[in-house]
Amino acid sequence: MEIVHDPKVSVDPLGDGDRLEKDQAKKNYAKVGSARPSSLLYTYGPGSIIDLPHFTIMPTGLDEWDRIWVRRDGIPTVHAPRLLEAVRTMLGNQVTELRPFPWQSTPNSFSREGSDLGVPARVFPQWMRCTGCDRLAPISVFSDGYKNTHPFRPDEAIFEHTRCYGRRGQTGGGKARRMPVVPARYLIACPNGHLDEFPYDWWVHEGGSCPASRVPILKMVERSASKGASAIIKCESCGATRTMSQAQGADGRKKLPRCRGRMPHLDGFDPQGCDLEPRLMLVGASNLWFPAIQSIIDMPRLDPAEKAKDDANRLATALGDDLPKFASNIDVVRALLARSPAADLLDLTDPQLAELTQTAMADPESEAEREKRKQEWDPIDLLVPEWRYLLRDPASQRHADEASGLTLSPRNLAAAMPSGVSRVLAVDRLRKVNAALGFTRIDDMDRVNDMGSRLVPLTRDGKPTWIPATEDLGEGIFLQLDLDAVANWEAGVKDSSLWEAHRQSHRRNFERRFSETAKEINPNERLRPPRYWLVHTLAHALIRQMAMTSGYGAASLSERLYAWPDSEDRPAAAGLLICTTASDSDGTLGGLVSLSEPERLAKIVHDALRTMTRCSSDPVCARRVPKDPEDFLHGAACHCCVMASETSCERANRFLDRRFVVSLPGPYAELAFFGNHDD
Repeated sequence: MEIVHDPKVSVDPLGDGDRLEKDQAKKNYAKVGSARPSSLLYTYGPGSIIDLPHFTIMPTGLDEWDRIWVRRDGIPTVHAPRLLEAVRTMLGNQVTELRPFPWQSTPNSFSREGSDLGVPARVFPQWMRCTGCDRLAPISVFSDGYKNTHPFRPDEAIFEHTRCYGRRGQTGGGKARRMPVVPARYLIACPNGHLDEFPYDWWVHEGGSCPASRVPILKMVERSASKGASAIIKCESCGATRTMSQAQGADGRKKLPRCRGRMPHLDGFDPQGCDLEPRLMLVGASNLWFPAIQSIIDMPRLDPAEKAKDDANRLATALGDDLPKFASNIDVVRALLARSPAADLLDLTDPQLAELTQTAMADPESEAEREKRKQEWDPIDLLVPEWRYLLRDPASQRHADEASGLTLSPRNLAAAMPSGVSRVLAVDRLRKVNAALGFTRIDDMDRVNDMGSRLVPLTRDGKPTWIPATEDLGEGIFLQLDLDAVANWEAGVKDSSLWEAHRQSHRRNFERRFSETAKEINPNERLRPPRYWLVHTLAHALIRQMAMTSGYGAASLSERLYAWPDSEDRPAAAGLLICTTASDSDGTLGGLVSLSEPERLAKIVHDALRTMTRCSSDPVCARRVPKDPEDFLHGAACHCCVMASETSCERANRFLDRRFVVSLPGPYAELAFFGNHDD
C-alpha cells in the first residue's frame, strides 16, 4: 500500500521558519509545544492528537521526520539487535535501524541548543470554532490571526478570529474584537485506522449543498455542558440546522458519509479506499489512538548463532554499500570498521572476521520466508531469551555485562519468605528499549501479529527503513516461583468451575470487543494460562507494597511477567520483574534494589499477601465470578485491592484474581497458590 500524497503540502516547519526569516518577515516560531519521549511513544505518537493550550496538533508520519534529521551531520541510533529483529519480522527486512526521537537536552530553559530538532506536526482537526461568535470554518479563514512569536513561550501559540462581532453579529452595534478560536471537536474514524474531519457543511445540508451560497456561513452552538455530541450546526446562509447527536450510535453511523480512507498523519488517502462504516469520534476520545509497541530488557545473547547474526548485522550496517566492494579484502574491512561504531569487531581474528563478512553478505530471507516467520511469531518470543538469562546464577555479586549494562546480584531467601518463591535476583541496573511499530484506532491490539490490516503504517509506502525507539535505564527485583509447585497448582485450577467461568467470560469479551477487521481466531488461544493470572496478581500486590517503602510512586513501578507452560521451543516460566525506569542518563537511584535484602523482601512479600486477603469492596469483590452475559476479564480484583495504573500494568488490569494467590472466604479457597495468609 502506498498512500496517495501531494508532495507540495509536505510538513516542513523548520524550513518554513527559515524562509520567513530570509524574507525578513516577523519570525513565526515553528515550535508549539513539548512532550517527553515516553509520552510520544505511549500517548502522543504519529497519528494521535495532542491537546495544546489553544489548539490541537497531530504528529506526522516518519516521511516528514527525515527533514529534521537532515540538518544534522549524523543520525543517532538505538542499539537493540533482539528488538530490531522482532521489528523486521513484523514490518519487513528493509528496517535497518532504531532511532531516538529528534530531541536534545538543553543546559537551561533559555538555551537555543537543539532548536533545530523536533517532531513535525500539523494542526488537526482544521475545522475551528470562534469562542466569541460560534463561527465554524476551516483554519484558512482564521490563518491571518495566528500568533506564535515568543521564542520561550510556545504555549502562547494561538489562532484568533480577528474580526469577531460576537454572537449578536454586526447588528449588535459592538466593535470587532480578536477572539480565540478552538478546534471543532468532532471527527469520523473507522476501524481500519482512517481518520477524517467531520463534514459539517455536508451534514447540516443533509448530504447536499447550501442553496443560498457556495461558501455558506456555518456556526456551532453548544447548548449544554454535556461531554457527548450536544452541539447544533447551523447554516446562517440558508437557515438549515442539524444536531450532532443524530450522528451518534449505530443508527447515526448510517447517516454518515462513506469512509474516504484518509490518513492525516501521512497527509494522504488510501488508494484502495475503504468499505468500512465510519463512526463519530470526539477529539479527546480514549480509543482514537492505540500504540503498537514492542519492548525488551537488554540482556546478553546466550546462543552463539544469534550472537553471530547480531555481529553480522552490525558489520553490514557499519560498512553499508562498501561491504560488497571490499568483502574479500580483510585489511580494508578492518580499516572501515575502525571508523565505525562496530570497532569492537576488530578483536576478531582474520578467519573469524572473514566468516562474519560472508555471513553479512548472505542473501536476505525472502518475503515469503519472513511472512511465514511472522505468522508463527508470538510476543512471548521476546521474553524467552530474558527468562533463559535470568535463570542463570550471576557469576559474582553485582555482575555486570559490558555490552548491555545489565547488572545482577544474587540474593538469598530468608527463612520467613513464603513457600512458593524459589529464587530472587537484585537487578541493580537494566536498560529497557521500546520501539513503536504503528498504531490502531477504535480497537487496541492484544497481539502484534494481528497487524495484517489493523496496524496503521507510519510511512506512506508502508515500508519504513527505521522506526522511533526510546531507551530507559532503571533497576528492579526479580522473583522466581517454584516451577514444579506452579505446574501442580495449575493443573488443579484448570479443572475448576472458576477457571471455566473465566474462560467463558473471555470468549464473550473477545467476540464482542474485536472489530470487524479482526481475523478469525480461537479465543482460547488468547486466554492467558492460570499461572499468568497468579504471577500477574502477585506482581500488582508487590507493586502496591513496594511503593510504600521504596520511595517511588506506584505509577512509576512496572511489571514484566514471565508465565507460560513448558513447550518444545521454550522452557516453562513462572516469574516476575518489578522495575522502575527513567529516560535520563542516570536512570534510578537504588531505592527499589534496596528492598531485595532477604529479610526485608520476605516481609514485603508476606505483607503483600496478607493485604490481598482483604478489600474494602469485600464481600462483593471476593466473590465476583463472571456469569453470562458478563464479559469482564478479572475475578476477585478491583481498584481497591490489586488493580494498578496503566503505566504499571502490561495487560490493562486484565487477568487478575486474588483467589489464585491467597485464600479468600467462599467456595474457591483451595485454589490459592500461597494458601491462607489471613493473619
